[in-house]
Amino acid sequence: MCGRFSLILPWSDLVALYRIGDRSTPHNLAPRYNIAPTQNVTVVRRAADTSERELADVRWGLVPSWARDLGIDARMINARAETVAEKPAFRQALARQRCLIPADGFYEWQKRATGPKQPYRITMKDCAPFAFAGLWERWDRSADGKPVESCTIITTAANDLVRPIHDRMPVILAEADHDAWLDAGGHPTGAVLHMLAPYPADEMTALPVGAYVNSVAHDDARCFEPADAADSDLFGT
Repeated sequence: MCGRFSLILPWSDLVALYRIGDRSTPHNLAPRYNIAPTQNVTVVRRAADTSERELADVRWGLVPSWARDLGIDARMINARAETVAEKPAFRQALARQRCLIPADGFYEWQKRATGPKQPYRITMKDCAPFAFAGLWERWDRSADGKPVESCTIITTAANDLVRPIHDRMPVILAEADHDAWLDAGGHPTGAVLHMLAPYPADEMTALPVGAYVNSVAHDDARCFEPADAADSDLFGT
């Protein structure tokens, strides 16, 4: 699964990196070191009335348009690549409303023989930002009449780097696939399912970090601090 991630890029960098259209309203986007489910996240998607890309702030935890209430969101933070095209909660969004979810790292927790789980921060080797394969929805049944937009991150089997930590990982899309993923009209479901595969392990790295990140209340640079060697099981040691 993917239950926490980070994104510390400012809005202006996201606009340049993801070629966002100039109609997108600028935001003072604060660095996020420990993004958690049901919080708002930034997504890249196609604007409704144009082929331009836009940035949007949406709730993490998909609320299907047919849901009776928002309580379903915490159970919909991830969609499995193996079944996303079949599940009623996701298949419509997969066909019509795909998005990119920018990140620069994500966290997974490794079970150990004794003691608490060890958190790892997983990034690209060059620390470059990347994008998860995401889906988004709009829910129009709120009591105040305001629509709620939400998203989910698609997950797949772990690659060789992540597997010793967790058996699942988020789908990370190659930059060359971004256009096709966002273009639901020109690339139907069957044309994009091959993208939902583990990202190459040799382009990534995993660093054990301290227990500070365990709390969703912590969202600052301390979340990135390496764990003490005495408290961590390092790869290859």
